[in-house]
Amino acid sequence: MRTTIILRTASNYLLPVLLLFSIFVLLRGHYLPGGGFVGGLIASIAFILHSFANGLKRTKDLLVMHPGYLIPIGLSISFLSGLAPVALFDEPFMTGLWSHEAVPILGNIGSTLFFDLGVYFVVNGVTLTIIFTISESA
Repeated sequence: MRTTIILRTASNYLLPVLLLFSIFVLLRGHYLPGGGFVGGLIASIAFILHSFANGLKRTKDLLVMHPGYLIPIGLSISFLSGLAPVALFDEPFMTGLWSHEAVPILGNIGSTLFFDLGVYFVVNGVTLTIIFTISESA
């Protein structure tokens, strides 16, 4: 498949911008609409756009690991964020825990942020694995 130089150039600039935007959406998710699911989809779209413009091999070279490895990592993070209240404070599973001190830019960090981070990894891993598998077989 041949792409134009405009698409290739634009995708190289859009990849970091979309990844930063996905992190922004992830971080604002526990206060406003957004979160791990939407952020993970935006990150996946960034890599899919890059693969359409530059080829699947060049996009895979950008990734540190196969996206399928993000799925168990994300599931573990989400599960542990739900298990933390049970193990640490004898609270019910998935009870929200919040820090007392605010962190600049992030605000009060809570267990929901870690749950969203796990969802972010799972969605990104599943989406990229599916799209890359379909692209390789075509």
